[in-house]
Amino acid sequence: MFTGLSAFPLTPFTADKPDEAAFLRLLQRLTEAGVDSLGVLGSTGSYAYLTRTQRRRIAELAVAHAGAVPMMIGIGAVSSAEVLHLAEDAQQAGASALLLPPLGYQALRDEEVFTLYQTVARHASVPICVYDNPGTTHFTFSDALIGRIAALPGIASIKIPGVPAELPAAVQRIAQLRALLPETVSIGVSGDAFAATGLLAGCDGWYSVCGGLFPRVAKAIAEAAQAGDDRRVTMLDAQLQPLWALFRQHGGSLRVMAAAAAILGLTAADNLPRPLLSLSGADYQQIAEVVTALELA
Repeated sequence: MFTGLSAFPLTPFTADKPDEAAFLRLLQRLTEAGVDSLGVLGSTGSYAYLTRTQRRRIAELAVAHAGAVPMMIGIGAVSSAEVLHLAEDAQQAGASALLLPPLGYQALRDEEVFTLYQTVARHASVPICVYDNPGTTHFTFSDALIGRIAALPGIASIKIPGVPAELPAAVQRIAQLRALLPETVSIGVSGDAFAATGLLAGCDGWYSVCGGLFPRVAKAIAEAAQAGDDRRVTMLDAQLQPLWALFRQHGGSLRVMAAAAAILGLTAADNLPRPLLSLSGADYQQIAEVVTALELA
């Protein structure tokens, strides 16, 4: 399940609690598109804003309605004890894999992060994906640490935050990572603006925010990469540049994708957990114009 397109949907909110009906509409859109796997309760899924009970409920709903699509469920939390509780909940819900970021309030040290993954790997009965996302966790993995963690039993994939913008440098970066990893551990690119370059550079899959709402175009890119059609990958990525520009403009993808989901009529207009505020006015209109122009509906 750690190759191809892994779609990461929003967890929409209404009245400051998860909007289950809207979440299931998003999920149906992804399963009907035939995504290779799903990533629920990642950063786009607003995991940090949900209680354990809410997270368990979303996990259960996702597994129950995903059919045969493999499901990776996020278990990030500040304390190791809570991570283990969340891992147990996700596995009982039927998760195919666990997505684990090194989340910290105090700045984490390398040995603390290694111990976290070691502890979870000892208790988990399904594979673990290492979630490298310094923009949200404020922790930066060294290559040496990635190598140590990847050697642990049960580690199956590394979700990297992106690659260098130039393809030769990206190829070199992926080669460096490959040299550190067991053959059984895949590399998945995230940071959607870097996805095409990452796939062309040799990443095994794409952990995709875009795929969580616009699965057909994301799947087309992933499939072209798997087929070795570099030209089509580049062409499709070029068409999505206005979307990537919106991500940069708004400091990330979450607010843009939340607005886009509302524009498509899949969620309420105000669908983010507080204290996050949904985009409105000119920003909302600009996103609507991009969604229409790119025919993403």
